[in-house]
Amino acid sequence: MDVTTPELTKEEIVRLRDTHIGRSCQLFFREAPLMIVRGEGIHLYDETGQAYLDGINNVCHVGHCHPDVVGALCRQAAALNTNSRFLHQNIVLYAKKLTATFPESLSIVYMVNSGSEANDLALRLAKAHTKASDVITLDHAYHGHVTSTMEISPYKFKKGDRAPKSGEVHLAPCPDTYRGEFRDASSAGQQYAEKVQDIIAKLAESGRRPAAFIAESLQSCGGQILPPTGYLRAVYEHVRAAGGVCIADEVQVGFGRVGTHWWAFQTQGDDVIPDIVTLGKPMGNGHPVAAVVTTQEVAESFAQTGVEYFNTYGGNPVSCAVAMAVMKVIENEKLMENCLRIEEVLGDGLQRLQEKYPIIGDIRIMGMFAGIDLVTDRGTRAPATDQAKEVVTRMLQGEDKVLLSTDGPHRNVLKFKPPIVFSEENCQLLLRKLDQVLAEVTADKERAQPPAAACATN
Repeated sequence: MDVTTPELTKEEIVRLRDTHIGRSCQLFFREAPLMIVRGEGIHLYDETGQAYLDGINNVCHVGHCHPDVVGALCRQAAALNTNSRFLHQNIVLYAKKLTATFPESLSIVYMVNSGSEANDLALRLAKAHTKASDVITLDHAYHGHVTSTMEISPYKFKKGDRAPKSGEVHLAPCPDTYRGEFRDASSAGQQYAEKVQDIIAKLAESGRRPAAFIAESLQSCGGQILPPTGYLRAVYEHVRAAGGVCIADEVQVGFGRVGTHWWAFQTQGDDVIPDIVTLGKPMGNGHPVAAVVTTQEVAESFAQTGVEYFNTYGGNPVSCAVAMAVMKVIENEKLMENCLRIEEVLGDGLQRLQEKYPIIGDIRIMGMFAGIDLVTDRGTRAPATDQAKEVVTRMLQGEDKVLLSTDGPHRNVLKFKPPIVFSEENCQLLLRKLDQVLAEVTADKERAQPPAAACATN
């Protein structure tokens, strides 16, 4: 059977989804959902063979269906797949290779299946180590869909999901220098860190202390936010002084996406070292594998609880073979260097578009992680939510179809997180298409403006 030739029509699939799949399981482009049957490299293909340049799929990190990754999966699946309570070389070889990319103190690995699991386990580790239970998280953060991580994900619990926020969860402001309280890049890092210190001080007044501070090293769902210089260093100092541990969530932004380093937290300085790091999405190029990396001290505290940790699928031979193949592709194809090239090409192109279109209020880019903040007025920075949605829709029209998405608290930030095999040629196509679409959206907005009142005549 050719798996790229569906047995069902698009209409039949929609009907069966409506019948059997929970209504909260949403699709991209809900008004006109795409039916994707094949992926290769930087492209996805629908049932008609139409290609889509993929600007959003940060899961298939080294390209859709990379032959080296697919080959590693098939070879190991044909030989053995079982749980990690039997000795097998794959898990230890992978742990050795993975920890070699981290600062020396981060040497212990727990293998899990998803970023949500990784962050859930990170919270357990932190609480076991500190014997405390309060957690500081950032506004607009998203850390996963299980109960413990929903409680530290205001991106979700502030919306219609209405998941309860635990009284032991405390929100610090997102360190956003474009829309946030502090906008001077030279001082914002310290100022936002002081907001975390304020939370710690209030906890101390009631005889409590933080178990952990958790933050994405670059906040994605919050609108592609790059933390200001010095932010993590200052926050980590405050948290550790109070007896807490620091968790860096690299589930969306790790594995070389920033270009200069394997891990985004490293862009804040060589001395900025978390106690726990969580990994996921790109780790398996679409295969469900994730991990927690921590220190020997934190791992020992967890062991002393007397509760054995076992994960049925975490660290199985197939998952480890896939994850190893992904790391080798990043190295062999010099994809971190590619991220830096794309940052330069895309950044220059977006700056030219910003000069041309007032709707572009801010551009945030690091490696192959970028956000384009659209506004209706640069002075007030009012979010252009409707226009952002229209841009994403129109990027799918015409001969060249490009996948982008929106995010941020106002859904006005165009989000760019493609597979990191995105080329300069792909980048130029994206920029040409975006130029065309912004021209159309801007013209539509101008036509929709009411005419100026005629001057009164005497």
